[in-house]
Amino acid sequence: MPNRKRAPSPAPGKSGAPGKSAAAGGAAQRPPQTSRGVAAPARETPAKIAPARDLDRLCIDTMRTLAMDAVQKANSGHPGTPMALAPVMYALWRNVLRYDPEDAAWLNRDRFILSNGHASMLLYATLHLAGVKKLDASQKPTGAPAVSLDDIKAFRQLDSVCPGHPEHYATTGVEATTGPLGQGCGMSVGMAMAERWLAQNFNRPGFEIFDYAIYALCSDGDMMEGISNEAASLAGHLRLSNLCWIYDDNQVTIEGHTGLAFDDDVAMRFRAYGWNVERVADANDTQAVAAALKRFRETQDAPTLIVVKSHIGYGAPHKQDHSAAHGEPLGEEEVRLAKRAYGWPEDSSFLVPRGVCEHFQQGMRGGALRRDWLERMRQYRAGHPDLAERLDLMQTGGLPEGWDSDLPEFPPDAKGLATREASGQALNAIAKKVPWLVGGAADLAPSTKSNLTFDGAGEFELGYYGGRNLHFGIREHAMGAALNGLALSKLRVYSSTFLIFSDYLKPAIRLGALMGLPVIHIFTHDSIGLGEDGPTHQPIEQLAGLRAIPNLLTLRPADANETVEAWRVIMRQAQPACLVLSRQKLPTLDRSRYASAEGVSRGAYVLAETGENPDVILIGTGGEVSLCLEAFEELARDGVAVRVVSMPSWDLFERQDRAYRDAVLPPQVTARVCVEAASPLGWDRYVGATGAKIAMCGFGASAPAGDLMVKFGFTRETVVAAARRQLENSP
Repeated sequence: MPNRKRAPSPAPGKSGAPGKSAAAGGAAQRPPQTSRGVAAPARETPAKIAPARDLDRLCIDTMRTLAMDAVQKANSGHPGTPMALAPVMYALWRNVLRYDPEDAAWLNRDRFILSNGHASMLLYATLHLAGVKKLDASQKPTGAPAVSLDDIKAFRQLDSVCPGHPEHYATTGVEATTGPLGQGCGMSVGMAMAERWLAQNFNRPGFEIFDYAIYALCSDGDMMEGISNEAASLAGHLRLSNLCWIYDDNQVTIEGHTGLAFDDDVAMRFRAYGWNVERVADANDTQAVAAALKRFRETQDAPTLIVVKSHIGYGAPHKQDHSAAHGEPLGEEEVRLAKRAYGWPEDSSFLVPRGVCEHFQQGMRGGALRRDWLERMRQYRAGHPDLAERLDLMQTGGLPEGWDSDLPEFPPDAKGLATREASGQALNAIAKKVPWLVGGAADLAPSTKSNLTFDGAGEFELGYYGGRNLHFGIREHAMGAALNGLALSKLRVYSSTFLIFSDYLKPAIRLGALMGLPVIHIFTHDSIGLGEDGPTHQPIEQLAGLRAIPNLLTLRPADANETVEAWRVIMRQAQPACLVLSRQKLPTLDRSRYASAEGVSRGAYVLAETGENPDVILIGTGGEVSLCLEAFEELARDGVAVRVVSMPSWDLFERQDRAYRDAVLPPQVTARVCVEAASPLGWDRYVGATGAKIAMCGFGASAPAGDLMVKFGFTRETVVAAARRQLENSP
C-alpha cells in the first residue's frame, strides 16, 4: 500500500531543529587552524553557552565527546564515524524519528538500524541523551535508563550493555545485532517488507495501526558488500517507500582512502535499482539533512538513499580525513585538541552539560504519537477483536490453539516420498492455522516445495503486500538478512533453498542465532542423493557447519513422519532452525514395527532393536536411516544383538539429560557405526575413537543417485560389514 504522509517535522532551524549555522557546525564555521595545525578555540566552553541559541550544537558535541571519551577509555573502538555523523544522528532522532523513549517496544515506532555497527558509540550516546528506558524480559519499560553514563564508561567491557558492536539482545533501543557490514542493510529491507505486510493485513478504515518508517545508517563498507546490493535491488523492485538508507560517504576504510578499491557511482547505481536518491554535501549541515529526510517522507513510490558527505574524525585536527580516526582511539593529545576545536573543556571526561538531555528529549515527537496510537488501538480492539488478538499472539511468540491439528500422517510405503514433499504438506497445514507464517525461496520454491498453495495464501508483490509467499529472487544473502528483519518485526518466517547454498546464508543464520530469532530455514537436496547435478551442488561439509553454530537447531529427518514431527518441534522453538530434506524418495517407515516418530522431539531415539542389550549400534540420519534398517534386518537374522538409532538432531539430543542419552547410546556398547552421506566431522562424539564412520570424505560426482550411493559406499553390504568389524574388534 502507498506510504502515507506523516505529520510534518518542526521546520529546520526552528523549535530546536538545527540549521546550517554555527550551532549546526556547518562547513563555513569549521574551527580555524593555527600555524601549528592545531585548531584554535572556535567558541565558548559549554558552561558559558547560551542555551536558547546553542543547545543544538551542545547536544551534537556531547555526542561526539562521549564517543571520543568512551573509545579512549576502552583503548579500543572507532571514534571517527560517531564524530562525523553526530549532526546527522541528532537531526534524525530529535526531529524526525517517531520514537517514544518511554516505550522502546511501541509497535508503530520508526525503526533505526546502525548497519555500520563499528560506529556503535554513536548509537549509545544517542540512546543516553534521548533518555530511552530499559525494557524487561517481557518488553515492558522499567523506568531505568537503557544506557546510563556509567554504561558508556564501560564501553566494550565485560557484560556491558555497550558492547563493541550493537547487540539486539543486550541493549534496549538496539533494533538489530549488526557488525558484519551489509547485514543491517539487509535486515532493514526485511523490516520494511514487514511493515507493508502488517499494514495490509491489520489496518482497517479509520484504523491505521501500522505506518512506520525504517531508517538504516550505512557506510562505504556496506556499499561494497554484495549483500547490500542484493537487498537494495529487492527493495527497489518492491518500491518500499517506507525505507530510507543514509549513506555516510566519507571515503575512508581501515586500509585508507576508498580509492584503493572502490570508485562506484553509488547514486547512479541506486537510481538504476529504482531508488530515490538525495544528496547532502556536508554532514554538519543539519538543515540539509532535515530537508532530505522530508523528501524521503514525501516519496511514495520508491525507497530513498540519502548520500551524506562527511569528514571522518571531524574536529580531530591531525586525524581528520585519515583512516586512523576510523579504526583506533584518537590518543589523549588528539582528544584534547578535538575538544578544544569544539570549545569543550579539554580536561573533561564523559561530560554531559546541564540541559543537553532535556533539550534532546523535548524535540522528540514519539510521546504524543504513541498516546494517540494507544487510544486508536483501544478502539481497534473493540471493533476488531479477532485481529487484535492475533496481533497480541504474534508479539508474544504464541501459536493459535489447534495449530498442529491438521498435520498429515503418512502410512508405511516402501517407495515413500521425498522429505521435501512431506515438508511442503506439513508447512501448508501449519500455515493455514498460523496466519502470520510467511516465507519464500531464492527462486527455488517449486524445487523445495515451499510454496503456500491453499486459497488465500497469495503473493507478496508490488501492488499487494499482504500475500504470504515471498519472492526473493536469486539473492540468498539478502534473503537470509531480510528474514531476520521480518522476524524482528514478529512475523514467523521461513526461507528455502538447496543445502549447498546455506553457505550463502551463513552470516545471516549466525546473526539470527545470536539474536535468538525463530527463523526457519528449509534446505533441500541434502546429499549426494540429489544425483546428476554433481559435486558443485552436492553438500558435504554444510551439515557440520550448521551444527557448529550455537543456538541453531538443525534437523535431518529420516522419512515423511519424522519430517512432520520436525515441523512440530521447530514451531515450538524460540530459536532459529534448519530443516534438512531430501530430493530423492525415502521409504516411509512402518511405525507398527519401529518406534514412533515422536522421538524426533528428543533429538535421537531407539528406532529398532533386537533386545535391550545390544552388541552393536547403528546410528543414522536422513535417508541413511533406512539403510541402517536394511542392515539391521540382515544382522538380526544372523542372531546379532543390534540397535538402530535415528538421530535427526544432535542439538536436541544434547539437551536431554544424561540418563536418557545413556539409555539411547549405552556407554558400555563401544561397537558403533554411524551412517550419513556428509562429512564425518563431529561424529566421534557419538561413535567414539574406535567407531566406524560411513560418510563422505571427499566431494561427490555427477551420476544417478543410485550409482552414487554404491560408488561412495552407502549400501546395506557396507553397513553390515562395518558392523561385523566393530563386533570383532570390540572388547
